[in-house]
Amino acid sequence: MSAAQAPRFLLVVVGPTAVGKTDLCVRLAQHFGTEIISADSRQFYQEMSIGTAKPTPAEQQGIRHHFVDSHPITETYNAGAYEQDVLALLGQLFQQHESVVMTGGSGLYVRAVTDGMDEMPETDPAVRDNLTARYQQEGLQPLLAQLQQLDPAYYGQVDKANPQRVIRALEVYLSSGQPYSEFRKAGARERPFHIIKIGLSRDRQELYERIDRRMDLMLEQGLLEEAKALYPYRDHNALQTVGYKEIFDYLEGQYDWEEAVRLLKRNSRRYAKRQLTWFHKNGDYTWFHPGQWDEILTFIGQQMQLAR
Repeated sequence: MSAAQAPRFLLVVVGPTAVGKTDLCVRLAQHFGTEIISADSRQFYQEMSIGTAKPTPAEQQGIRHHFVDSHPITETYNAGAYEQDVLALLGQLFQQHESVVMTGGSGLYVRAVTDGMDEMPETDPAVRDNLTARYQQEGLQPLLAQLQQLDPAYYGQVDKANPQRVIRALEVYLSSGQPYSEFRKAGARERPFHIIKIGLSRDRQELYERIDRRMDLMLEQGLLEEAKALYPYRDHNALQTVGYKEIFDYLEGQYDWEEAVRLLKRNSRRYAKRQLTWFHKNGDYTWFHPGQWDEILTFIGQQMQLAR
């Protein structure tokens, strides 16, 4: 088989925050002589570094990381645009590499590349603005109740702690008159490469201790100062998330610093749990502890052999 005909492989590595994806993926990229694509929807933004646990140059160990620091916070970037950009990049990378590593904890962005985004209708920006204002004034529960009434199918699937997903589903329904769930029924798109899916997990207590340590480190590195600098952009979707929202609320006087730190850790643990639930429900991942290096390499080798 010629080089042009040889199969190409996208090694997708997912898992919850603080599980150890960066270290493992750098090691994989070194082993396979390739590059890494980030699928963390917050690491795109140049101004968000500490709160996103963005890999430092030292942690990257000379491996090229794409879609890290790729966009300013003022630019809106979504999963559909990411899908197109990553596919174009993979077209270039696969000319030089047999395999490419993609890693992150943002399930929607991972699935956009592996399965494709659903074709969504045009929506009215005024509808989104109205829904966002309602969320800020009334909280998430009234929007969840409306979604349950208008689109019970999607209500049964949505992450009920994620306001962006709830607002998006209502925005589509109120703009098009059709349930969001109806637009999500398309099957996975064919890709011109093979996808090998790996999930990373740890014992819950071990993971939670790592999350707490990571949050302490973020605070030592200056998370409070970073959040203060980002406060003018607090309504940006990327900042409606664990690690920043708690500090914004602290800056607005909703609670004291001790409570802010407690919530940062608690909400990070809850976020990790939601990530694990999402990846177990969406996608046929084979799961490993990050320390199972030999087992992971064996699994990848077997999958590659099956495709040859």
